[in-house]
Amino acid sequence: MFRILDRYIFREVAQAWLAVTMVLLFILLTNQFARVLGDVAKDKLPKDAVFQIIGLTGLQYLTILVPIGLFLSIMLALGRLYADSEMPAMMACSVGPYGIYRPLTWLLVPLVVGVAWLAMDVAPHALTAIERIGVEARRQADLASIEAGKFTSAGADNAVVYAEDVSGNGTVENVFLERRTEEGEVEVVVAKRGEQRDSPDPNTRFFVLHDGRRYSGIPGTARFTVMEFAEHGIPYRLPSVSSERPVEPRAMATTALFGSRDPAEVAELHWRLGVPLSTLILAILAVPLSRSQPRKGRYARMAVGLLVFIIYFNLMSAGKAWLEQGTLPPAVGIWWVHALMLALALGLLAVQNGMHRRLLKLGRT
Repeated sequence: MFRILDRYIFREVAQAWLAVTMVLLFILLTNQFARVLGDVAKDKLPKDAVFQIIGLTGLQYLTILVPIGLFLSIMLALGRLYADSEMPAMMACSVGPYGIYRPLTWLLVPLVVGVAWLAMDVAPHALTAIERIGVEARRQADLASIEAGKFTSAGADNAVVYAEDVSGNGTVENVFLERRTEEGEVEVVVAKRGEQRDSPDPNTRFFVLHDGRRYSGIPGTARFTVMEFAEHGIPYRLPSVSSERPVEPRAMATTALFGSRDPAEVAELHWRLGVPLSTLILAILAVPLSRSQPRKGRYARMAVGLLVFIIYFNLMSAGKAWLEQGTLPPAVGIWWVHALMLALALGLLAVQNGMHRRLLKLGRT
């Protein structure tokens, strides 16, 4: 049954988790919002996609914020109960670890399932969607992104364009353009006027210049050609959005990672599987770590808890890096980190509940 004491512990932890998670998410999204606005100002992202990118980024952040939020909320809630002498009173009424973990499971189980869904399905799709938005923005960047009197990089060829004046219809005046061809030649073009035109190839556009001169050749040699023209079209490639583009492991679907022998993909799979597992282990670990003497203050054990969390995730990151480098075999993976932290949690529970004294007594008899 859902006892009054269970509802009380559940409410304290749930409220603390919601507050901690929302505060951390707000801080991270505020920082990300400033970065996105900077990219929009540089025409790297479209203006109408700002909140979409912020939302997708928030879903990625939740894969880490849910575990740390749950860990800190348990320590804060139980720390307050210890500080106000409520937990010693519960223990005096025969409330042991089971009586604490039971109400926590009602919050822990849905959070573990939710963070597993976020890490294995939502986060990779969010990363792919953010990358696609960026590529589409770079594809749609045209002469309107060129500012008068400033040098601007344009196209996948990293051509540098300068114009003294930019009109409202996308025409540029007194143009300077410099780019490097695939053959290693450098082209420098000056023209009185320029405009953009589409081509039959969706991944290519033409920068059409009028009344100008083109200089082309290989730097360090005397083989340069000079050509005057009335109209000259320069093709430039757009970033491709085709499915044939290489996908980094972080953006791959989880089903595609199973069975892979690539070290980077194996490491990514272990990381995704480890996120919900770490959420469970951190919740188990938070209960013994939050134990303190009465009147010590609800934040008495927070420094220790944060240190343990930092060590845990740093070890996971190190294990992932060692997997990617082939230092660790896939059979070991990152599982040794989870086993180590679970052993620490069970060891602390055993010590706090006098298990070691009972074992010593049994050894003496």
